[in-house]
Amino acid sequence: MPPLWAMLALGCLRTGSTVDLQPQLASITFATNNPTLTTVALEKPLCMFDSTEPLTGTYKFYLYVMADLVGSRNTSIQDRNKTPLRATFQQTAGGRTGPYKAAAFDLTPCSDLPSLDAVGDVNQVLEILDAYLVRVGDNRTCLGDPNFRGLCNPPLSAATAYRFKYVLVNMSMGLVQDESLWSDPIRTNQPTPYAAIDTWPGRRSGGMIVITSILGSLPFFLLLGFSGAIVLSFADVGSSDGETTHNSQMTQEAVPKSPGASEPAYTSVNLRPPLDRAEVFASKLQD
Repeated sequence: MPPLWAMLALGCLRTGSTVDLQPQLASITFATNNPTLTTVALEKPLCMFDSTEPLTGTYKFYLYVMADLVGSRNTSIQDRNKTPLRATFQQTAGGRTGPYKAAAFDLTPCSDLPSLDAVGDVNQVLEILDAYLVRVGDNRTCLGDPNFRGLCNPPLSAATAYRFKYVLVNMSMGLVQDESLWSDPIRTNQPTPYAAIDTWPGRRSGGMIVITSILGSLPFFLLLGFSGAIVLSFADVGSSDGETTHNSQMTQEAVPKSPGASEPAYTSVNLRPPLDRAEVFASKLQD
């Protein structure tokens, strides 16, 4: 028998064929962080109300919650006619003035429970958790939703002790069939004060220090790159303004043709600055 199944089987054996036992916190195998600041995960009453004679009709479990006050251990959840209380979270100030109904679910025979052999299957883990656990305080929206009409199971108060009770209700008659004892006080976690949070870098992991250093220096590099881009843009503008145009000194001159000469006239290319063109022409005429 797998260890997980063995633990749940022991939980069922604790209840046996009677209900003279209390709701228990969920096994750490199912809920590693339990309780939290605002929630408490409990084991469902598996096989708790099984008897030698099969139950006839439709049955549901009601889960009642009450703050741990003086005398709360003996508080009743039914009236003199065995009708279960219908008080809500709002009507009882979150369980401080009396028990309220936090959850309701069907009675599942032990033979119909999902096998724990498939607990490692990610496709079935949610079904298994829903079959074996109930979480008090997991609805964060019902109080603020004016259109909500279901059973409101709002978050619990932090650092507060609560008691829990399971009640088996015959839905055909609307009467209490059986019930468990109130649980021992179960306290939600207390928020860590801000002053108690250790912010000394020496207690941080190496990875956190590296990430913090990178994030801290990133703005400097971004600013440096932005400044460099601005300097380069100004340098480009200055170089374009100081640019000078180069005028070619190449000139083409037509050599005058002597009278009676039959040679074609050629253009000469002067690569040097023109000197005194009049003197050049005069010397040629003299020759």
